[in-house]
Amino acid sequence: MPQRLEFFFDFASPYSYLAHSQLADLGAEVIVRPMQVLKVMEAVGNQPTTIQSPAKGRYAFADLTRWAQRYGVPLNPGRMRTNDSAACARAVLAAGRLGEANAATAAIFHAFWGVAEPLRTNAEILNVLGKAGLDAARLAPLLDDPSVAADLDANTREAADRGVFGAPTIFVGDDMYFGNDRLDFVRERLAQPVAA
Repeated sequence: MPQRLEFFFDFASPYSYLAHSQLADLGAEVIVRPMQVLKVMEAVGNQPTTIQSPAKGRYAFADLTRWAQRYGVPLNPGRMRTNDSAACARAVLAAGRLGEANAATAAIFHAFWGVAEPLRTNAEILNVLGKAGLDAARLAPLLDDPSVAADLDANTREAADRGVFGAPTIFVGDDMYFGNDRLDFVRERLAQPVAA
């Protein structure tokens, strides 16, 4: 039985997209945990310096391009400022109720960062999910369900409570790893025997 990892992420985080593109190769069961990273950062006293510092923002684009080339994934951030990342996160949680959270996460990440499809409205999000083979008709009434929004709030609170300060963050058991550039450490941790 494979080990499991929890993947805390926000669709607005390009580094979450990059990390997610590599998770299937880790040989672990992936539990996706969408959160709202700016709320987590506020809760723990962190600052979104890539947004606040123009110099760091310029560097980040070059860095993202290098990582995307290394991973062999497309990178098109054309709609990053207009897409509704919270609605996308709720869509993943809704899809989880149908056993499709991982498929929804992959489809939305590809649309958000890979091909820059619009994800501003429920209709646009459902279109992406439908094209990926998910049952959009069953998902539609769940996207604005208050209990789904509550699940997103709960993920966000739990992330802050567990020491998360940014996205992406991966947990293997109680061991925490921040950033797409820590996947080698995750891989090493997953190779260790599961504690009895």
